[in-house]
Amino acid sequence: MEVVAVESVTLDGVMQAPGRPDEDERGGFAHGGWAVPYNDPVMGRAMGERMARGGALLLGRRTYEDLYGYWPKQSPNPFTEKLTRTTKYVASTTLREPLPWQNSVLLEGDAVDAVRRMKGGDEDLGIIGSGALVRALARAGLVDAFLLLVHPLVLGTGQRLFDGVDARLRLVDTLTTTKGVTITTYRTSREER
Repeated sequence: MEVVAVESVTLDGVMQAPGRPDEDERGGFAHGGWAVPYNDPVMGRAMGERMARGGALLLGRRTYEDLYGYWPKQSPNPFTEKLTRTTKYVASTTLREPLPWQNSVLLEGDAVDAVRRMKGGDEDLGIIGSGALVRALARAGLVDAFLLLVHPLVLGTGQRLFDGVDARLRLVDTLTTTKGVTITTYRTSREER
């Protein structure tokens, strides 16, 4: 079983609020929705292929609530259907079962310990968003790969993906979209730590 973090980031590593202006205004962040102008068919195909591989999702509370507040309300499309059918493991100390979105499971106890226990299973876990969770798992050496959509944009402010993370990564794949986003896959190099 592998844990793969799938993240949109700017050149300066900002991951906060890529999808909508009001997505995450913590810390006075005023650049929400920065990734939207960079969407194109190349990115759509690449992300569609990634979703088709299967596996479960692993989400932090904020990302889970944001996705649940948006996707089930969208007109029928393959992304909504796939997200609803997919098992969604949720790391939260404040949410309680039953979770509102179909196929959602609340992780028990500490998220890092829960993922460590899950690593022996067969089902891969994909993480989207969930910055605090990704950083905690990366610091614990539990992220196997990062699929990064690196946007040709520098914001200079906002929450960054790798704050407090020490990682050696090995590039295994790259693709550039028509709008200059590089979709890169990096494997973690545990042997170099």
